[in-house]
Amino acid sequence: MKSRRHETGAALLAAMLTVALVASMAAAALWQQWRSVEVEAAERSRVQSLWVLTGALDWARLILREDARSGGADHLGEPWAVPLEEARLSTFLAAEKGVATNTTDAATQAFLSGYISDLQGRMNVFNLVENGKPSEPTVRAFAKLFEKLGLPRSELGALIENLRFAQDVSPNNGSARMAPLMPQRVGQLVWLGLSPRSLAILRPSITLLPQRTPVNINTASAPVLFATIPGLDMAQAERLVSTRQFAHFRTLADAGKVVPDAAGDFSEALHSVNSRFFEIHGRLRLDQTVVDERSVVQRDGIAVKTLWRDRGSGGAPSAQSSPIQ
Repeated sequence: MKSRRHETGAALLAAMLTVALVASMAAAALWQQWRSVEVEAAERSRVQSLWVLTGALDWARLILREDARSGGADHLGEPWAVPLEEARLSTFLAAEKGVATNTTDAATQAFLSGYISDLQGRMNVFNLVENGKPSEPTVRAFAKLFEKLGLPRSELGALIENLRFAQDVSPNNGSARMAPLMPQRVGQLVWLGLSPRSLAILRPSITLLPQRTPVNINTASAPVLFATIPGLDMAQAERLVSTRQFAHFRTLADAGKVVPDAAGDFSEALHSVNSRFFEIHGRLRLDQTVVDERSVVQRDGIAVKTLWRDRGSGGAPSAQSSPIQ
């Protein structure tokens, strides 16, 4: 009798272990299936977001191209300078008359926003060195900016020397292997001697562009105007900014009329009323996925070429950046 009870207990225990094992395996399989579905959905949302942002980039390029067709100076009152507030993607899709919008469509759950900024409204760091030597007008402008922002002058000196070193890749330069890498993004200027604090303060006023570029006085901030126009004080720079809000400058001479004391300091080599380089920011929010994209484009005539694109998630810096020719 006791033996039969032992057998019954063992059988019951084995059955319970079997049920637990089957339940564990079923739960693991269900979790794997759920995870696969979530990964596939996230990947689909990411790919959809990138395609939409590619379309948004093409749209921004079209706006810049049409602006070039109209000619004239580039200023902050033009269509390209108007930011796009977050809006449903479906509002951009043309619908035929009499056809109702399908509210269950994925486009109604997608929200797009972005803006275009003029990179020539900032000071090009690469202007600091020309033909392997410091460019005196640009060095003076940066020195003036550093003083205005309360930044160490020693960091400017290190920036110039390291920039010269990074650009000197001639075969006769025996120390070329020790040269710092040439930065491609503003955030990489710490390689050339800028501290993170100084970089954060300078970031709104500087840029990196592949060619020597003048500053567009129609889009530059007051500190940039103050730094790049030798005889200008900060009050006069603020006056230029407030004046152009009502009427942009069509020529450098127009700006000289606003600040007669500094009229002779405007130079076509350092200043302009037109721009060729722009930065396009786009953000798409699709369900739980937020994708940011930042692109730099170069406009020559009506041709607008994408130089590079950075993508990230949720506003974080992208782990990948893709140069595009």
